[in-house]
This record gives sequence, C-alpha cells and structure tokens, in this order.
Amino acid sequence: MEIKRGIPVSPGVVVREAFVLDSESFRIPQRFVSPDQVDSEIDRYRKAKGLAAQDISALMEERGGHIEEIVHIFSGHLAILDDPRLNGEIEDSIRERNFTAEYAVSQSFRRTINLFRSMSDDYFSQRFTDFGDIERRLLSRLLDERREELANLTRQVVIIARDLTPSQTAELDAKKVVGFATDAGGKTSHTAILARTMGIPAVVGLETISAEVSGGDLVVIDGTEGRIIIDPDPVTLERYRCREEAFRRERFELNVLRNLPIETRDGHPVVLLANMEMPRDLKTAVANGAQGIGLYRTEFLYIGDRVPNEEDHFHAYKKALEVLEGRPLVIRTFDFGADKMFGEAEPSGELNPFLGCRSIRLCFEKVDVFKTQIRSILRVSHLGKVSIMFPMISSLEELQRAKKILYEVMEDLVSDGIAFNPEIPIGIMIEVPSAALTADMMASEVDFFSIGTNDLIQYSLAVDRVNERVASLYQPAHPAILRLIKRVIDVGEVRGVKVCMCGEMSGDEVFTLLLVGLGLKEFSISPISIPKVKLIIRRSSMVEARELARGAMNIADPNEAIAYLARETERISGVQTAV
Repeated sequence: MEIKRGIPVSPGVVVREAFVLDSESFRIPQRFVSPDQVDSEIDRYRKAKGLAAQDISALMEERGGHIEEIVHIFSGHLAILDDPRLNGEIEDSIRERNFTAEYAVSQSFRRTINLFRSMSDDYFSQRFTDFGDIERRLLSRLLDERREELANLTRQVVIIARDLTPSQTAELDAKKVVGFATDAGGKTSHTAILARTMGIPAVVGLETISAEVSGGDLVVIDGTEGRIIIDPDPVTLERYRCREEAFRRERFELNVLRNLPIETRDGHPVVLLANMEMPRDLKTAVANGAQGIGLYRTEFLYIGDRVPNEEDHFHAYKKALEVLEGRPLVIRTFDFGADKMFGEAEPSGELNPFLGCRSIRLCFEKVDVFKTQIRSILRVSHLGKVSIMFPMISSLEELQRAKKILYEVMEDLVSDGIAFNPEIPIGIMIEVPSAALTADMMASEVDFFSIGTNDLIQYSLAVDRVNERVASLYQPAHPAILRLIKRVIDVGEVRGVKVCMCGEMSGDEVFTLLLVGLGLKEFSISPISIPKVKLIIRRSSMVEARELARGAMNIADPNEAIAYLARETERISGVQTAV
C-alpha cells in the first residue's frame, strides 16, 4: 500500500481499478491467469517481445538511414528488450505469481522507470522515457485485439494521467470514469473546474502518480482530502468503501434541500446561481436547485475547427432558456487566450499568453466573430431573462469600446427588423486588479459586476494558477484578495450595482460564510457545489457571518485565515470543509 498526497480539486471518495493514460491509453483487462495457463502466457509474452523487436528494427531501417542518433537510440531499445534481468523478472512474475503477461510487463517497467527517475544523474534520470516507450510497445503488442480504448470502457475506472486537457475531461463518460488523478494541475485549472461540474472526485498536482500506478491497480481517490492510495490493504480498503458509500448518501441527503428557500437563519436571502461549462451542466444545475445560470461559458461552441455561426449560437442559448424555464441566464462573450484555445485561429508564440491577447482583447481583434456572438445573444434576449457579460475588462475605455460594439449590433438588428431586448442587462467580469480598483468609475456603465476570483487572484499575487510549482502561493485568503473583494462589494452596494461572484472561491465551502459576511448576495458556482453551500447558508445567521468576516479580515497569514474559516464554519453550521 502506498499513500500519495496532492491538491484536492473535486470532493468525494471512490475506489476503482486504474486506467493509466499517457503511458498506455488503454487498460489491462486481466491481472492473473490460472496455473495451467502460465506456460502459454510466457509464450505469449515472448511472441509479443519478438514482434516489438521487429517493430523497432523496421523503424530503425525506415527512419535511421545515416542518422547515427536514431540508430543509437533504437539499438538501445533492442538491447533493453533482450536484457536478461528484465526478461527474467517478467517471466518469473508470470510463473511464480500467476500475473498476466501485460500486468507483469507493466509492474516490471513501472519499477524500472521509478528507479531511473529517482537518480540524481541527469543522463540516467531522463532514460525513463526510453523504458516507457518500450513498455507501451510491448503492451500494444500483447493486448492487440483486447485493447480497450477509453471511449469504449465496459466498466467503471479511475483515470491516472500525467495531465488531462479540458477537452479530454469534458469528453469523459461520468458513468464509466468515476474519478481521476494527475501529475500536473492546480485547483483552478479548467480540468479541475470540469471535474467539480461533473461531480467526479479528483486530485491533481501529484507530480509522479502516472509513473507509480499501473493499469489494473486498485486505487482510492479521496478528492476531499487530496489523498491517493495505491493497492490499499484490506482494512484501509474497507474503510474507504464505507466512506464512498457515506459520501453517496450525503449527496442524496443534500438534494432534499433543493426546494427549500436559500436564506440565513435570520431571514437574509442569498441567490445561488450556477456556472455552466458544457450544455449538460444545465440539467445538473436545475436538479441541484440553481436559481439560474450566473456564468454561461460559451467556449464549448468553438471546439473543433469551425467557428460557430449566428444560428449555432442562437440555438444553443435558446435551448438553455428552455431548460431553465424562466430562470435567468448570464451569457459571457467568448473568453479565449492563455490556456484556452480558439481552434485554428488561436494566436501563438506569445511569450506570456496570460498577459497577452486574450478575452476581451481578442474579441476586439476578431470583431466580426465578436459581433456574430453579440447578435445571437441579443436575438435570444427577448425570449427570456438574458444578460450579457464581457470578460477581463481592465479599464473604462475597454468597457466603453465593448458597449459601442454592442450598440452597433443593436442598430443593425433594428434595421433588419429583428426583435431583441434593448434594455438587456450589461455586466463585466472583475478579474484584474485595475478593474477592482476602478469599480466605482465603471459602476455607472453597467448593471452588474461578476467577480472572477480565479484570474483576480493570479494577477494580484503574480501566481500562474495552472502551474503546480507555485500552487502553494495561490492564496484566495490573502489579505490583498479579501480587500479587493470587499471593495467591489461595497462599491456595488453604494452605487446600486448588483455584485455576483463566479470564480471558484465562491463555490469553496470554506469561504461561504466569509463572502456572505462581506455582503455578497449572489453566488455563481459549480452545480455540484450548490447543495452544500446552501446547507451552510441555511444553518448560519447573518450576524454570525459578519462576525466571522471581521475576524478573517484581520488575519495577515492566508493559511491561518483558512484554518480560522474552516474552524468557524464548522462551529457555526456543523458542516466540515476540506482545507
């Protein structure tokens, strides 16, 4: 049994066999054979080894030519395949432990890869990639027709990977993939956001987990505590199976809250909206009691090579309104750049894409694409409670420029005789320090602010939120962040501008009472987080929330602030939060 700790990004506990991506892209369907199958299993391994050697030799002949380095590398691969120690270890595992050939290969190569990765000498430490390449080649030959692709899983698994892209995560079948753990990633990466939205327990930032788990290993993923347990012993296994069942029961109990009012014990109402990453999130949001969509992310429409046309946008938004059945819908214009791609049209080569041509800046650069989206939002605005929101506004000039384009599109629709709501509410994301500090200057230009804490934190603290090397510096409870948030909320209160928060901080239960105590009246959070946030609000009073907020604002150390918030939240509401 081995225990690894990482960054918890999506709560819950699950115990399943591992499907290791990036090293295999398929799962080992069987781990053991009966004693009478051992000899044939060894023969199967030797045949696969011979075919793998043929593959390498053919590659050398096709690609090597006069390139000495290629010949040298793949000659080394052939030598590894013929290594008596490695072959003896694999065949002994089959003969003495009744392992299948593929499981014996996976186990032996994982041990060797871990050994090389741990070496201090750079030359030897980097040789693990050669062993990984040979392992994949052998497994490919061994599994052949029995290879099970991720898209064709027949049973529930947990994904273990170096990393998962947002599109890979979005395409996971939540009925088959019930958890994941990755080497890379941070708490606010888009992969983490998707995991929470889908309700899949997940841990990221584990650094070497993909090299330490073999396909078919039994793995515990504790997305609440950020813990991964590889091959748990019987006592640990039973404890976590009980925790998995308890978590499932808790989710069921929280759903009972769905039709109860969202208000504090002393009668102060709070609005809980949902963030939408993909269309399927809409039904989950409604099922969990969301009072509307506070952040409709539109980037999914641009997946693939084709830029969506006006009708693509219109029908997507119209469908959302139908699912929401009269609830409000806040549509954010496309927010590309940095770590989110814009199909083939995405600009590349920027030295610092997070500070480059992204979000509203990219909208201005691609004004025709921008206008197409605005036109469709306006067209759907007369069908329901629709608002438009501009991302990453950093100055009054940018806001006025975006509104000028909006008004130009309105004029075009009037000329074309197309109906729309001329009083459509206009809002902006407050996600850079300059916007937070000049919120009072922008208040007269908008109907609402939505605080995007993910970017606000990274820009204020100069911390790349998707870089696991500096993940510990990403501190939502930093006094500077709390003061910026308080300033925006206060400006909204004084100037009569509605303030919502749609960043990940708003859905983190440890911050719920702090934000309520600071005066936040609207939250837009992951659909899966709604029941627990609602429970905390209903079990607490505004008096208690304000007192908690006053205490937190006077704590200089972010870690001490987090511990204080978790302790006080549990004392006041009885709800434990993961910290």
